[in-house]
Amino acid sequence: MTMTIQEMSDRFEIMDLLVDYCSAVDSHDIDAFDLIFTSDARIDYSKAGGPKADLKTIKKFLKENLGDLPRQHMISNHRIRIQGDRADVRCLCHNPLELPPQQGTLLEVMLWGLWYDDKFVRTSKGWRIKERVTKPCYNWKIQRIE
Repeated sequence: MTMTIQEMSDRFEIMDLLVDYCSAVDSHDIDAFDLIFTSDARIDYSKAGGPKADLKTIKKFLKENLGDLPRQHMISNHRIRIQGDRADVRCLCHNPLELPPQQGTLLEVMLWGLWYDDKFVRTSKGWRIKERVTKPCYNWKIQRIE
């Protein structure tokens, strides 16, 4: 299938926003969500232990609960279906998260695997995420014992 320059541009802009989301969370820059999501976005982290809420509530939750633990979101398997000014997007996320060591361990790492199912809209400022649902696939804890 041959794509137009506009279709390629749309795909790249959407993929950049997905990376921007990961970078914002990993660098603790949750206010950057204002450039990634629509102001009326609905975000559902409920299957991953978080809230299902509006953007303001999600930002507050993340600021209060992420802490300073090292994390690194990695996304792949982008499936982007654009219909005019709307797009359905699914991507795979792998997120290793270093946990505070517990008694008798040198290192604990939690490995999260999940899907982001998103609905994007084109706005006057470019593409934005209007809806996000996280769907966990796995979570594994790895411990290095002393």
